[in-house]
Amino acid sequence: MLDIIIVGHVEPTLIGKLTLPQFYEKLYATGAFDTMSLGTDEAEHSIEMHLPYIAKVMESRRNQFTIIPILVGSLSPEKEQQYGAILSSYLADPENLFVVSSDFCHWGKRFNYTFYDKSCGKIWQSIEALDKTAMNIIEQMDPAGFTSYLRDYQNTICGRHPIGVLLNAIGCLRQNGNGVKMDMKFLKYAQSSQCVSPTDSSVSYAAGALVIH
Repeated sequence: MLDIIIVGHVEPTLIGKLTLPQFYEKLYATGAFDTMSLGTDEAEHSIEMHLPYIAKVMESRRNQFTIIPILVGSLSPEKEQQYGAILSSYLADPENLFVVSSDFCHWGKRFNYTFYDKSCGKIWQSIEALDKTAMNIIEQMDPAGFTSYLRDYQNTICGRHPIGVLLNAIGCLRQNGNGVKMDMKFLKYAQSSQCVSPTDSSVSYAAGALVIH
């Protein structure tokens, strides 16, 4: 049975009967995981964006897969390493599919983020260059580089910590020297609008895929 592991923001949505796999108990047994409070659960919404698409893509295997939602909060680099190590064995299992949730740059005064490198051209071009710098680091599967990038630019990537956990899980697999080959590639990038004025705002979106051979 396929396990779909959603690392990111979590709130349950009804798309049919979903079964939690037994390895949920193994995660709890590590002492590193806890359940969400009702208030946190009700305040979150991002998984609602995932589940309908997952249900559609997986409709031919209805009732043949499970979903494991994991909410990732604000983590230190050390905590990202810890959770990456815990999840690395599940990432290596071909029966598991990880979905990592994140937008990219939230730009504008309403987001309290107005970084602008004029050498890139217009504001939207500066945002694209900023995001693609991060995307290149992620494609290199470099957790330390991604942490340094966030420290230097403070880019408002909302799922930066789930991404950090994933990169550290990849790093753990590499360190184990188990011969696993991995390729990370971004497939699509877009902005909600092209900012040209300081009064404009936009949110960036990127979709990438990690393939483990």
